[in-house]
Amino acid sequence: MNKETEITNLIDAYLRGELSSEELADFQNRRSSDPTFDLSVVEHENFVSQMTDYGSRIRLTSEMNAIHEEIDIEALKREVRPELPIVHKMWNKYRVSTAIAATVALIAVFGTLFSTGYFDEKISNSFLRRKLTSIERSQNAINKKLTDKPVIGPLNPGQFGGTGFAITSNGYVVTNYHVVKGADSIYVQNSAGESYKAKQIYIDPTYDLAVLQIIDPAFKDLAALPYTFKKSSSNVAEGVYTVGFPKDDLVYNEGYVSSSNGYEGDTVAYQVSIPVNPGNSGGPLLDNKGNVVGVINRKQTLVDGVAFAVKSSYLLKSIEAIPQDSLEDKLVLNKRNMLSGLKPSEQYNKLKPYIFMVKVY
Repeated sequence: MNKETEITNLIDAYLRGELSSEELADFQNRRSSDPTFDLSVVEHENFVSQMTDYGSRIRLTSEMNAIHEEIDIEALKREVRPELPIVHKMWNKYRVSTAIAATVALIAVFGTLFSTGYFDEKISNSFLRRKLTSIERSQNAINKKLTDKPVIGPLNPGQFGGTGFAITSNGYVVTNYHVVKGADSIYVQNSAGESYKAKQIYIDPTYDLAVLQIIDPAFKDLAALPYTFKKSSSNVAEGVYTVGFPKDDLVYNEGYVSSSNGYEGDTVAYQVSIPVNPGNSGGPLLDNKGNVVGVINRKQTLVDGVAFAVKSSYLLKSIEAIPQDSLEDKLVLNKRNMLSGLKPSEQYNKLKPYIFMVKVY
């Protein structure tokens, strides 16, 4: 058995919960001390999850096909045949109205489920918003055909995706990968309401991070960043805060690091006791001295006020992995902290110009 197979078998045993207490402790210590091994664990866990989801879809399809085969379609046709002429007439008369009503109903149902947080853990919020956008686009197309009047402005004026924040003063912004995944185009909007076109220059699905570059001619370089990026780990009970766009306005929330590991023991993230909402995804998590210690990327739906943030050390790893010769402008991180010693309100005011609402199309 080669070394790679041994590692895979060890990770499988960990995921199945088959390790003894002593083996589990050794396993966690190895993850903490060996970044390469830790990355292998995360990647394999994602692979197993994807394969499980795929198997579930195949099983569901098989069950649906089996049910379909059991239905006597011809018998159903014979039972309803006398009513077919009436049904056809009604369909021909009301099919457009029915299509519109069905579309509106779908929007209402998805909107209700989305607002209750039902999809928070199962499906990324940016994905749902793009699905709703697709439905709305279809609705607009139907209305255009019915009225035969020109639609003023774009059919899709952009959908709110999440939060991002500057990592340099010359237009580089970081957010969550799940916020921009599958987007055709991306815009970022500052707290003053100014929007700029941006593009993806690097993605790291393993750590759920994406680096964007503002490419809009109207964008002017920002002043030097007032915050730095913490390389070391933050301590449990350490005070932290986040600034982001859970709604149209910039919102400040504070809390503390409640665990050095994230969801189900994920060593890539912190667990944080702090109130966040879906729009906070991609926002910065800072300590009271003004150091970025993480990137908010998810919340716990079953427990109020529990969130998770990718550790800043993994953000730095992702930034270091970007080939510098592939960049149009240099990406140099700020090393001077100008927030330390300031009151929370003063820190917030200095941060505002560097926090962006991310909109995806």
